[in-house]
Amino acid sequence: MRTKIFILMLSAATFFSYGQQTISSDTPEEKPGMVKVTILYPNGEGKTFDMDYYSKKHMPMVANLLSETIKAVKIDKGIAAGRPNEQMPYLAIGYLYFDSLEDYQSTFGPNAEKIVGDIPNYTNVQPVVQISEVFQ
Repeated sequence: MRTKIFILMLSAATFFSYGQQTISSDTPEEKPGMVKVTILYPNGEGKTFDMDYYSKKHMPMVANLLSETIKAVKIDKGIAAGRPNEQMPYLAIGYLYFDSLEDYQSTFGPNAEKIVGDIPNYTNVQPVVQISEVFQ
């Protein structure tokens, strides 16, 4: 049985504004067919994560670069594992929401080098990315 992950949503009322589009960190109204890009940062020995940089610089930069198609940004900060005295499985989890996979691919691809190149500024962790279609 998998351990439940307990997470703390950071600044649910925070908004990132870019150009004419406002990107909210509140959970968007998820609709079937919507695409959610989940970026997981696994915890482990010697792994570091600068949440301040991630939330104030990296994710706003990502939202700005993908502003033509992105619908929302959300950040979770890992605080504990599902069982007492167990190491939390993830340091942080980021979410990017799009109307379609094509929307994500069309804006991420041209900006991938800049986005991935910024990772060493806030962590020494290799993120795991899951792209999902909202089902229900």
